Amino acid sequence: MLGRIATTVVPLFGTLTISTDDRAELAPGSIVAANHTSLADPAVVLAALHRLGVRPVVLATAGLWRIPGLGRALEREGHIPVHRGTRRAAESLDAAAQALASGRLVLIYGEGGLPHRRDAGEAAPGTFRSGLARLAQATGAPVVPLGQAGARRLSSGNSAKQLAGILTAPLRRPALHVHVGPPVRLTGDPGPASATAQQAVAAAWRQAAEHAAERWRPAR
Repeated sequence: MLGRIATTVVPLFGTLTISTDDRAELAPGSIVAANHTSLADPAVVLAALHRLGVRPVVLATAGLWRIPGLGRALEREGHIPVHRGTRRAAESLDAAAQALASGRLVLIYGEGGLPHRRDAGEAAPGTFRSGLARLAQATGAPVVPLGQAGARRLSSGNSAKQLAGILTAPLRRPALHVHVGPPVRLTGDPGPASATAQQAVAAAWRQAAEHAAERWRPAR
């Protein structure tokens, strides 16, 4: 349901395009790792994956489950709440492992949160936390790097700027692009493995940013 909603809503606010590496493969039981830049980018990523025929299980902050209506929908579709900073945080990785074992794809944001920036510009993903690497190593699942660019032009900055960005987006039609890279296998200690995942997502993000920049550039 959320993928269908995102596919319907995102085109109202911007123009979404998608590219994939020749070696990209969204096989059942894979982890999709995406860069996180904006409150709007989950919708962009879900819309892109829905177009590619993928209905992932999403690891998301547990606070979303407290929103009336949304929490019930998230639970019904099998998405996984992440209780950050609590003893329950590890439960999300156990639930994700079960989803992978059943053949579902799991979407996870390796950075674990949004960047502390107010501008609308693009930037490479920051340092990844160890949860992604630990999940991949515990399950043997391949990690599919996904880079998205343009979501910060939909929503970024303080609350007033975010609201203004959403309200004006249908007129501005910002370029949104998602690029899917080739899968990687994470081995070794969680620290270096996390760095490997971050580099793969950063490479996918650069591809997305280049595609989006081409469309932002005025025609001559």
